[in-house]
Amino acid sequence: MKKGIVLKLFLLTTALCMFILAVIFIGQTLFFKQFYVHQKVGDVKTALQSFQKDYLKNAGDVQTAAKLEQEFYQKHNTWIAVLDSQGNLKHADDYFMEVSLDRMVGEPDFAGRSLKIPLYKFIRVEEFFGNVFITPWIKEGERITVEGLQMNNQLVIQRMGRNVANLRDENSLQNQQMVSKEYAVVARYPSVFQYRERYPSILATGTITEVRIPEGAGSSRYTNYLFLERIKAFQADLLYGDYDHTGNANQIMDYEENRTNYKIFVNQIEDRNGNPAYIFAMTSLQPVNEAAVVLQNYYLYIIIGTLLLVLMASFYYSRWIARPLLRINRTTQQMAGLDFSEKIPVTTKDEIGDLSRNINELSDRLHSHILQLEQDIEKEKQLEHTRKEFISGVSHELKTPLSVIQSCLSILKDGVASHKKDYYFEAMENEVKKMDMLIVDMLELAKYESGTYKMQMEQFPLDTILTQTCEKLRSEMESKHLHLHLHTDIIPVNVVANQLRIEQVLVNFLTNAIRYTPEHKTIIISSMEEKDMVKVCIENKGAHIQEEHLKKIWDQFYRAESSRHRSTGGIGLGLAISKKILEMHDVPYGAYNTEDGVMFYFYLKKEA
Repeated sequence: MKKGIVLKLFLLTTALCMFILAVIFIGQTLFFKQFYVHQKVGDVKTALQSFQKDYLKNAGDVQTAAKLEQEFYQKHNTWIAVLDSQGNLKHADDYFMEVSLDRMVGEPDFAGRSLKIPLYKFIRVEEFFGNVFITPWIKEGERITVEGLQMNNQLVIQRMGRNVANLRDENSLQNQQMVSKEYAVVARYPSVFQYRERYPSILATGTITEVRIPEGAGSSRYTNYLFLERIKAFQADLLYGDYDHTGNANQIMDYEENRTNYKIFVNQIEDRNGNPAYIFAMTSLQPVNEAAVVLQNYYLYIIIGTLLLVLMASFYYSRWIARPLLRINRTTQQMAGLDFSEKIPVTTKDEIGDLSRNINELSDRLHSHILQLEQDIEKEKQLEHTRKEFISGVSHELKTPLSVIQSCLSILKDGVASHKKDYYFEAMENEVKKMDMLIVDMLELAKYESGTYKMQMEQFPLDTILTQTCEKLRSEMESKHLHLHLHTDIIPVNVVANQLRIEQVLVNFLTNAIRYTPEHKTIIISSMEEKDMVKVCIENKGAHIQEEHLKKIWDQFYRAESSRHRSTGGIGLGLAISKKILEMHDVPYGAYNTEDGVMFYFYLKKEA
């Protein structure tokens, strides 16, 4: 009875793969989570020791502390901050408000003092840089009322407002973590009066004498609000005595937010002045990049086990199944080397035997026609490559509009939705226009590539062309909520070029930037003089082009995204046309990735 080799291979391969998958699945289910958490916690604990040494050695001001925190996050993907003995963020002297108190209810000893309030507990730093600040009364010279608690001879502010009546309305500011903690602690006391005896309430008024906000990169340490909320929650526990650090100076806590697990590390230290302080760190257990690194280490054990299985399976294949296949492989290798003298012996009646007979027959036929076929195949490859490259692009771009037109015609022909006849005619007209634009671009590109087109040069002001082009595309940028910055740091100067074609290049570059810039991001257009040339740059923020695509974006019908869907890009001719125009001007051009975007640039010759 004939036993199929396909059935043999299927059963053996299926069983082997199922076994391997089962091992991987069981290993991930039972061991990977613990393995990942253990390694992550160990790495962060080691890094915290190193950070502590660097901090005590170098930390002395806001800039140094912020630099150490940023470097720690970039290296370990873990947020970190240094807190004082009261749980306040140290080195926050670039983001605070100072109030001169003139009236105090509850504790007159504080009257006449200046109170320094860290603003990160109450106001998001972005609000100071917005168009409309939600609390415009936070400025020097304004009156303010604060409410808080006297804790450890310090005034801990819970709420702020313009006056007493505003302390609990929508215009007030409050430290939500301290307020929530107070509600929880009050419930532990038999009465509110006993709570007030332990934590006296203080109401004070005064005048804002100074408001300081961070500038530039320094503001980044105040923008991670999840991390700041955990710091404020830690401070609330610390001030109310709910944080127990008597048993262990270093503690690790679990926290979950939006179905994401975090580990919080609190190390109690002494600063350079001998005062108690805390290193507070927080890391996610599910970042993709770190999980990938951990998986590489974890799968090392899986690879070793899989390798043993593959070695045993290979031995079985070579002894029972693979022997005839190796013979066929040796013969076909000789055929690939144009040696058709050896024949495969046919010893079985299964698929291997049928394959052997077919290969012998194929060998005889190939031997008689090989020379002619090689010539024909070589010619066909050259033609096929050119034809496929052109037809692939054109057919894809024409397929969708033709399908739309065909669908509209079918609907009109069948009399369905006759009341929308104008709508379908308009749709067909739009698709015809798109096909017309494609044909025009193809003809224009062919005209440039023909070598017969002569570029007429003229003198014109570059800054005027840049401004006009931005105005043409302003509506498209506004529809995506993009921010445009036009910088021309040169004295108005004339350039020598074909004005119409340079406008076309600018439109193509700027349209490309608009298409691939995420909403609410920025596009920067700039020009600068370099000897006898003027460099024009168009940079879009928020998106990169993979390095393997950078050299291919100038090819016709090429697009960096593989789907070639109409909604994600153009037809792929704009940059190819721009390339030809700039080459006919004999000027440099190019594109490269910046730190947070993509820069397109080209040069033009200045007027002599």
